[in-house]
Amino acid sequence: MRCFLGYITTSSLEEAKKIARHLLERRLIACANIYPQVESMFWWEGKIDKATEVVLIIKTSGHRLAEIEKEVLKIHSYNCPCVVFLPIHEGHGPFLEWIQQEIKEEN
Repeated sequence: MRCFLGYITTSSLEEAKKIARHLLERRLIACANIYPQVESMFWWEGKIDKATEVVLIIKTSGHRLAEIEKEVLKIHSYNCPCVVFLPIHEGHGPFLEWIQQEIKEEN
C-alpha cells in the first residue's frame, strides 16, 4: 500500500491540534506536523482575501484517505477546508514501513 502526505489548513493552532489528535486516536494517521503560522492569500467569494492559518501535514496510508477526509470535515470550522493528499513516490524505506505499521487496518 502506498503512503501519502495530507495537507490541511486550519483557522488556529487549537483546531490543528484537535484534528491531529482526532485522527491519531482513530489510528488513521501515523503522525502530524503542525506549522503554527502561515500567511494565505486566495480567491474567496469573488475577491482576493487573506488569512493567517495553521498548516497540518499528516502521514498516512492510501487505504485511509476517504475516512480521513470524512473525519476532518466533521470537525473542521471552515465551510470549504483544504484537505488534499499527495502520494509519496520515494522515501526512506524504514520510515514508510513505520507509517504502514502505525495505521490501523480496516476491519
